[in-house]
Amino acid sequence: MNKYEAEFSNVVRAFRKKHMGKGPGRINTTFCKNWAICELEGNLSPVEKFIAEEENGRQMLRAARTEMVKNIYRRNRPYEMEELLGCNFVDLFVDIDIEQDKGMSIFIFDENLEDKFSQ
Repeated sequence: MNKYEAEFSNVVRAFRKKHMGKGPGRINTTFCKNWAICELEGNLSPVEKFIAEEENGRQMLRAARTEMVKNIYRRNRPYEMEELLGCNFVDLFVDIDIEQDKGMSIFIFDENLEDKFSQ
């Protein structure tokens, strides 16, 4: 992970903490073409872990977590990311495995991040 990928991870953590009350425990970011791919671990709060003990709870959490995260970015443009990268945020794809407490977020930008920030 280069320094821009590491800083991007910090921005993601801060953004989620600000808008969701808790950020992931660990984030690993990789730039690939115009994508910033984030692997996230330690996403769930203690209450969410309790809810996840039941199958219905896991299904509800997965649906809520994926849609909620996308909606947060739609309502609150991630200017901090755009400023760090010097390009515009376009879209976001999100998924989470509730049982493993691991998620993936793929941020799409309007420039090739891999070329722009390769060492």
